[in-house]
Amino acid sequence: MVTQQSWTRDQVRRVLSVTERHLRSWEQQGLIPLQDRYGLGDLIALRALNTLREKKVPVGRIKRSFQSLRDRLQHIANPFIELKIFTDGKCIGVHLAGQKMDSISGQLLLDFDSTALETLRSFPRPEGRAMEDLRKKRAEGDEWFQRGLDLEQTGGPVADAIAAYEKALSFNPQAAGALVNLGTIYFHQRRWTQAEENYRKAVDADPEYALAQFNLGNLYDERGDRLRALSHYHSALRLNPKYADAYYNLALLHQSSGDIMQAVRHWSTYLKLDPSSQWARIARRELTKLKQATVINGSKAIPHHA
Repeated sequence: MVTQQSWTRDQVRRVLSVTERHLRSWEQQGLIPLQDRYGLGDLIALRALNTLREKKVPVGRIKRSFQSLRDRLQHIANPFIELKIFTDGKCIGVHLAGQKMDSISGQLLLDFDSTALETLRSFPRPEGRAMEDLRKKRAEGDEWFQRGLDLEQTGGPVADAIAAYEKALSFNPQAAGALVNLGTIYFHQRRWTQAEENYRKAVDADPEYALAQFNLGNLYDERGDRLRALSHYHSALRLNPKYADAYYNLALLHQSSGDIMQAVRHWSTYLKLDPSSQWARIARRELTKLKQATVINGSKAIPHHA
């Protein structure tokens, strides 16, 4: 029996780069339950909500979509966990049985002729054996993913954690979380090729996964490839403009290369997003040092008049 891992509100906010205000708003809208700890399924739902928020989809439309999907697909407990969500402008859709469906109207979004469309509409709900097998695979994959997390959290054998994540991927090769975690294990082992391969697979599986881009930035930064590191940190920020850790690492990268103005800018932005953590104290110290050095160097360049 696998022990279910849970995360505190603080940990969730840090991992997803969301604020307490966002969590409370989603709770008030009935999109997530009010709670102090979150399981893996909750994290998946929160990540879907956060992606919709970043794309500036109105919370009212998110709520209507959520309720409509629950009404139409009563065999699905939480659409934000069990379905792949996508957006088209401000519209929200889901992938269902290989087709795209508008979450509010229930209309299929593929361009078929009327005969083919009627045929698709007449399909029974995907509640048969194939759907049940898919659910079992996903559930077993989630259990193996959770086992990998538990092993990492408790300091278990690294080889066992790797095996658990690989087993999770055998059930779901597109599990971006397992790919990123596996890549990070290889990163810490300095097995750069395997780390890069898994991070890139995570990006392919989920192009909007900011953490995968951030980790690629870390990989190239560690290997001294400054240009690629900069590119991936900026990609992470395009996906999540409030990704504090990306600003932190950009500040370090610019500071180490002597680009003081960019370093000051990124330290300042980081401190606006994370003003009180232990990392904020380091950031504030580095920012003060850079500003003082700029003032001193600037004063030496000013000529004295008799």
